Amino acid sequence: MPVPRFTPFNALRYTSGATDDVIAPPYDVLSDSDLDQLAGRSPHNVTHVDVPREAEGPGRYDRAAATLREWIGAGVLVGDATPTLTLYRLCFVDAAGRDRNIVGVLGGLEVVDEGAGGVLPHERVTPKASTDRLDLTRTTRCNLSPIWGLSLAAGLSDLLAEPGELLGSVTVDGVEHRVERITDDQRIAAITALIATDDVLIADGHHRYGVARTFRDEERADTGRHTTAAEDTLAFVSELVADQLSVEAIHRLYSDVDQGALLAALDAVFVRSDAGAPSDATLAEMDDRGALCLVRPDGSAEYLTPRPGALDDVRRLDGVWLEHALADVPHTVTYQHGVGNVVDAVTGGRAAMGVLIRPVSVAEIERTARESLLMPPKSTFFTPKLRTGLVIRPLD
Repeated sequence: MPVPRFTPFNALRYTSGATDDVIAPPYDVLSDSDLDQLAGRSPHNVTHVDVPREAEGPGRYDRAAATLREWIGAGVLVGDATPTLTLYRLCFVDAAGRDRNIVGVLGGLEVVDEGAGGVLPHERVTPKASTDRLDLTRTTRCNLSPIWGLSLAAGLSDLLAEPGELLGSVTVDGVEHRVERITDDQRIAAITALIATDDVLIADGHHRYGVARTFRDEERADTGRHTTAAEDTLAFVSELVADQLSVEAIHRLYSDVDQGALLAALDAVFVRSDAGAPSDATLAEMDDRGALCLVRPDGSAEYLTPRPGALDDVRRLDGVWLEHALADVPHTVTYQHGVGNVVDAVTGGRAAMGVLIRPVSVAEIERTARESLLMPPKSTFFTPKLRTGLVIRPLD
């Protein structure tokens, strides 16, 4: 069975440590106003490099790379003297009021061919035409932000429990992000060996992993070698166990659809019943009922409870149930996190209707991986989001 390689590397780090002035959320969740605010915190905020904006015109990727080189030359960023791993701890209180402590390790995860095994997607991805991440990788020759991988190797959390050398800790939006360096060769060997015993499932960063594959192929063509740093990519790897994951749902918005046809298709599979005004409490009620929830243009909502026998031969995933129910109805589907955001989109006319779905269980995530199946796009929303700038992985 193919297993993934996981390697230490000479990490680039801010000499100022992990401070809120220089790190940032993932590039793909940032608005222009977010970027203005982050860039204003420090001339060295990672977004100056990680998010070249279209408004900045041609050459923005080259300028981002030049900025990164300037920072390295000025000692703003310094590379580790030896190959290291980095523990990354996320401490927070989840939506249910429980104290949560997630620990993973940042290192270089092997870039494998699609379908080769070892590193697995967990859901189908929607196509993206933009080459933004590839252009940025080409010019900076760095992995700036990690993908999130879930290791199926039992015992990884225990192996990561012992603290490393504390490099920094910052609390943002109620989440403590804590990074610790590991330099001990024996401990590095134990961690990398354990990860290499089983599959790693991509939780977040499918597109970035695809970009890494394209960049690896370009490097192979340019150098004639399969031994460059491009053979791996920056990844945060944590164990696939319930207490190491916080998974939320990503709901569905439907547009370009005849509302009568949509309701008729849903009625063939579900029984509708009044749900009142949708709120976060609706999600808990959905769990209790085993139901989804339809959001209508007037802001009202209806539970969608499966009809007896209607979904017996369909996988028990809300996203799959909806794909099955609407298979013959022309429509466009988009994805939205947060009940309030769904209600705003539907009542504001940006979607014809919405459907709230339930989070996917950790057991279902593992079963899907073990059976080499894929969930529908945007089936899971892993929280909290990893910060960019805590560790940068050079590709030279």
